[in-house]
Amino acid sequence: MKHWILVLACLCAGWAAAPVALAQDEGTLDEVPQDPNAQEKIKNLRIAYITDKLGLTPEQAEKFWPVYREYSEKRREVRQQLVEARKGLDANNPDPDQQKRVLDLGLRVKQQELDLERDYSDRILKIISAQQMLALRKAEGDFNKLILNQIQQRRLMQQRRENVQQRQRLRQRN
Repeated sequence: MKHWILVLACLCAGWAAAPVALAQDEGTLDEVPQDPNAQEKIKNLRIAYITDKLGLTPEQAEKFWPVYREYSEKRREVRQQLVEARKGLDANNPDPDQQKRVLDLGLRVKQQELDLERDYSDRILKIISAQQMLALRKAEGDFNKLILNQIQQRRLMQQRRENVQQRQRLRQRN
């Protein structure tokens, strides 16, 4: 685990300090940080991390990752519907009918996600064992926590740097 944290720290060290919006569902990363390569770095690190945690053989990995990527993309598309609908809500002028439609859409999205998970779970279980499938869910959660911690650390460091710079400017004025 320490090895992965070190790898994450090294990869994150090159990122531009930027706010990253996170999806409410399962803490997945939804928006790209300012560094255009950061999203790709995260995806590659996710693949390495999950492959290691699941103990995938090369044969399993070759079959698993295309199916998993397809599932992830479809899940992202389904969730995007709800994100777009929520953006359309006007907080200053709430429309009860529109809010009700968004709530109904949220339930439909959850059902679509469940249907996707059922379908892809069956497909993935033909590639990996049930034990690996359970480990997959844990590994996804653990990876997301690691990334969130790295982002929080970057934000804290950026705030500290800004505070130091601000103090230096005030001292120079006085």
